[in-house]
Amino acid sequence: MSGGRIAMFAIIIFSFFVNILMLTGPLFMLQIYDRVLTSGSIPTLVALGMLAAVLYGLFGFLDYIRGRLLVRIGRLLEENLSDKVFYAMSFHALRRTENVGIRPAKDLASLRMFLSGPGVFAFLDLPWVPIYLFVIFLLHFYLGVAAAIAVLLLAVLMIINSIVTNEHLNKGQAAALKADEMNQEALRNFEVAHVMGMRGHLRDRWRRKLYEGMDSQTLASDRGAMVGSISKTLRLVFQSGILGLGAYLAVQQEISPGTMIAASIILARALAPVEQVVAHWRSAIGAWRGWRRLDDVLAKTPDVPKNMELPTPTGHLTVDGLTAFAPGNPTPIIRNVTLDLKPGAGLGILGPTGAGKTTLARALIGSWPHLRGDVRLDGATLDQWDPDQLGKYFGYLSQDVELFEGTIGQNISRFDPQAEAQNIVVAAQAAIVHELVLKFPEGYNTVIGEKGVRLSAGQRQRIGLARALYGNPRVIVLDEPNANLDAQGESALVRAIIEARKRGSIVIIVAHRPSAISALDSLMVLKDGQPIAYGPKDEVLQKVLAKPGAGSNRGPKNNPNKRPPQTPTDRNES
Repeated sequence: MSGGRIAMFAIIIFSFFVNILMLTGPLFMLQIYDRVLTSGSIPTLVALGMLAAVLYGLFGFLDYIRGRLLVRIGRLLEENLSDKVFYAMSFHALRRTENVGIRPAKDLASLRMFLSGPGVFAFLDLPWVPIYLFVIFLLHFYLGVAAAIAVLLLAVLMIINSIVTNEHLNKGQAAALKADEMNQEALRNFEVAHVMGMRGHLRDRWRRKLYEGMDSQTLASDRGAMVGSISKTLRLVFQSGILGLGAYLAVQQEISPGTMIAASIILARALAPVEQVVAHWRSAIGAWRGWRRLDDVLAKTPDVPKNMELPTPTGHLTVDGLTAFAPGNPTPIIRNVTLDLKPGAGLGILGPTGAGKTTLARALIGSWPHLRGDVRLDGATLDQWDPDQLGKYFGYLSQDVELFEGTIGQNISRFDPQAEAQNIVVAAQAAIVHELVLKFPEGYNTVIGEKGVRLSAGQRQRIGLARALYGNPRVIVLDEPNANLDAQGESALVRAIIEARKRGSIVIIVAHRPSAISALDSLMVLKDGQPIAYGPKDEVLQKVLAKPGAGSNRGPKNNPNKRPPQTPTDRNES
């Protein structure tokens, strides 16, 4: 930000000269009344006019440069902080930090817009008001006293404006943000709301919060407008008043008529920044609060990791005494999990609802934090890897498949701008989804809409599987990958798992259907966050069958040899 500091210093210097050049008008009027009119000298008038024109031109040039510099400072600020802000949003999204979301990006954008707008000029010109008052004092002491009183009264109005509007602005902004969150939540779950008759209730809830924010903001605006109107009225009164006082002093032969006119113009210039500050107070306070929130979020966000790039891993995943929890919940969900998976290994994770299967899956890929223990890939803990580099070696399919606005090909390639078409097709073929994609009118160039809204749940799951397989990752974690698949899709999933293991990838599957673990060679059964069985698949199944209910919360208890237990889906697991 050294360039920004230099530019800001230049703006302060320019502001000084701009405000000095603002005295051109009153001084020109003073000379006209006191020199030209009394002497009748046309050459003096021409010389003064030319000098004033040059000074006005210099004023316009400096004011233009000052404006351009402010715009670029705002842009430089956003460019320098954009990466940090994006990392902060992603960091807190993974940890489910409340009241963060995309607010840092909005705060940064509003700060840039304020710096690029007219309001900041009022605050830059405000420190030069004492200079104008000093000049008026030089003209006459009484005029200076009157001008000082006028500035003081407007300053008091500025403080009053802050007092009467701040509380309501805070309430209005908080309510508006909450209403926006409610609206987004309703839109995400609108299908359920529509089918179950919740639309009206959700609308009313959103509308109450929206109106609450509008009421507070309207009250703040009304009070701010009242103070602003009073300040404008007083400014006009003060300008006319100092003109009247000047006329009185001129009649008393204490000042010249030119001094009277000059004092009125200088006072108008002195009051202008104060009035502008009152007018732009709301936007300034909003920018200041945005900066405070942004600074607070960035202070709570660790620096962007800059780890040294490590060699391409062979794919040896080890877990030692892992104890992990869900973001925002300090109570451990899984405890003392130990694994040793060689390249090509296939592990299934079973257990009843709430056993910790999804927590374990997310801890293995590093998206959820852990208290104790280590997860290592080729001997290096996950935090030793550069996140973007590590992501190339992981494939992940969550329970609720999240696709992004864009084409099918972009989603499969993880939006890699350097992705080759051949690699995209290879991933789709590995997921047995290539033929399905070709049935779309535009094939891999088909735009799927936000969150893949134009695809069925099964299609999203299979495209998500292709994305997980893209680039032949070393570790593939699939959380209930067959939840939305038909028989054909499940068959394709099993073949994809077998082929991935043949290529040397470790495949870890959280499952509740036996078909999903048919292509795996080892199992871990969780109960209450702890492994109760781990080892070769047949041995674990035999052990689980010997203890009915150990791996399921609804398995048969009196006929353990009837069939393997089927654990329920873990969709709502923390």
